[in-house]
Amino acid sequence: MRFSHNRGLAAQHMDAHKAWIRRGVEDGVFLLVGSLQPNSGGAIIAHNISLPSLRERVAQDPFVIEGIVAAEILEIAPSLTDARLAFLKAEAPA
Repeated sequence: MRFSHNRGLAAQHMDAHKAWIRRGVEDGVFLLVGSLQPNSGGAIIAHNISLPSLRERVAQDPFVIEGIVAAEILEIAPSLTDARLAFLKAEAPA
């Protein structure tokens, strides 16, 4: 998620955006959430969700709705992982 020209609206929608993130973590979909440096937006690692469902979830982010960020979803098909991340090689639900 990269900031757009509407970046100035971020503070106004930050609480709703953080609540959206919390729901993603609580639902077990978001594994990692953080800022893109230097201060250019944010990134989320999601797991165990179909691509269409992830698109729907991302579309519900207040930052996306208000045009504060432009969201891009990059799908990764892991072929090699550290043993601690082996669960990432599991198939996502259809």
